[in-house]
Amino acid sequence: MTDILPPSAPDAAPILAPVPRSGADPAAEFFTRIRVVLIGTQHPGNIGSVARAMLNMGLRELVLVRPDRYPHSQATAMAAGAVEILESARVVETMEEAVADCAWIVGSSARPRHLGDEPLTPWDAAARAAELGQRENVALVFGCERTGLTNEEIERCNATVRIPTNPGYSSLNLSQAVQVMSYEVRKAVLQEGPKVSSKHEHPWYSLPSNEDMEMFYQHMERVLIATGFLVPENPRILMRRLRQLYNRAQPDKNELGILRGILSSVESPKIRTKRVPKAAPNKDE
Repeated sequence: MTDILPPSAPDAAPILAPVPRSGADPAAEFFTRIRVVLIGTQHPGNIGSVARAMLNMGLRELVLVRPDRYPHSQATAMAAGAVEILESARVVETMEEAVADCAWIVGSSARPRHLGDEPLTPWDAAARAAELGQRENVALVFGCERTGLTNEEIERCNATVRIPTNPGYSSLNLSQAVQVMSYEVRKAVLQEGPKVSSKHEHPWYSLPSNEDMEMFYQHMERVLIATGFLVPENPRILMRRLRQLYNRAQPDKNELGILRGILSSVESPKIRTKRVPKAAPNKDE
């Protein structure tokens, strides 16, 4: 996660009047499928600032995972008129709940993790979100201010994104990181337009949800342990690699069904006897 700083003077934050709005947002329907997920946010003022950053760019779906203090008057003050985002925000206990119905999850991280592929740039991540967000739910995930996302939370993401800041002063406030990503997604949708691959145009094409993928990983781990390929005492390294492989490949629902079927056939093998074709009748008899 991008390193995050708390508000400089949270107690002195002014309550700003709502900004007048006019006109309909042409991307409003699209952004119903893009959500911002904040995990373990420590400063309520940061939640309010994130709400303001989101509404600036048209995003309205906010999910809070185990916030330290929420609801809170400081969050309302820092929202500066974007209170509607706070009022509709969902509060859940786990990341699993927050992203269960999402097909693509990108986590923000400033630190090199050595957990898989190189992180995407904000504009590349936004282009992917604009592509998939036409039909699927997409989550932009940000960790807590002090430590960012954990390795386990990163493993649940299909990709990570790193904002290219000044190496000499790379710390971003949480709302700044959200603002950058929200802007890039909005630009990709409105200015460049989503780039759609041919298979995405087919009505049968659909990506599995994060919940579906987690069930697949649990199934695979169970089968690998049963066959002796995976040592149950230390499954983390192999399963991490397999997660990276399938998160990168991103199978569609039909392909995931085939993979689950293969696992089931290994788990409960059926004896198949080869049928011997009957001999053709002899016409001379």
